[in-house]
Amino acid sequence: MSLIASLPQIDKSSSAVYVMHERSEKHIPMHKHTKGQLSYVEGGLAYVHIKNQILVIPARHYFWIPQGMEHILRVGNSATVLRSLFFYAFDDDKDLFYTRVGIYPINDLLLQMLKYTEKWEGPVNVGDPRYQFLETIKNILPANSTRALPIALPFTENKRMQMILKYMDANIADTHTMLSIGNKFGLSARSLSRLFQTTLGISFLQYLKLLRIVKSLEMILQTDKSLSEIAYAIGYQSLSAFSNSFYQFTRVRPSDFKSY
Repeated sequence: MSLIASLPQIDKSSSAVYVMHERSEKHIPMHKHTKGQLSYVEGGLAYVHIKNQILVIPARHYFWIPQGMEHILRVGNSATVLRSLFFYAFDDDKDLFYTRVGIYPINDLLLQMLKYTEKWEGPVNVGDPRYQFLETIKNILPANSTRALPIALPFTENKRMQMILKYMDANIADTHTMLSIGNKFGLSARSLSRLFQTTLGISFLQYLKLLRIVKSLEMILQTDKSLSEIAYAIGYQSLSAFSNSFYQFTRVRPSDFKSY
């Protein structure tokens, strides 16, 4: 059963854990659950649109979405497996982890536990022998989720800014500056700087660095390009500069990430 078809079933029993393993290309429109969502991304990228951010979740990472939070989910590669557990929320107040959106690198323990559930599907209710195992997964999440991955692209409904962001995305290899972008769109560097801060909440340079890291993640996971080719394709003049920037955001080197 697809995620869209399963939405009513996920929230049917407030005490159950709903298990779903999907391999498909999908775009799930804005929705929310009465349960917290734990999803592990395997073999590609997933994108979660929440409020004014687009979270980018690479392979071998998982994300947590608190109960009641509206979001859009997109998985752009048909080879990507999304392993999801939807947890009851009656005990969420025992740790702040359960109230916050987050992206985290997976460790071997949690990965093996999630894979153990891959033959299960649908609701697992109290009294089912599998319930205690799933309960344990939820209970260990706070201790295993201490290093959040800050890969979230700010989003805005501002039409002028959307045009600028679309241009930067399509021409990511170019040497962008506030002056060059401002000239392209009829803005002074000062006005452009103010537009970034007021609509996205970050600076032009911060957004450009973040966009380049997102594009590099897509290329690492979805193409056969070498790291040097990727570095130049996203606008870096050297592999070392790209590696340092990548490490700044992910705390791993791109060579290590590629070998996952």
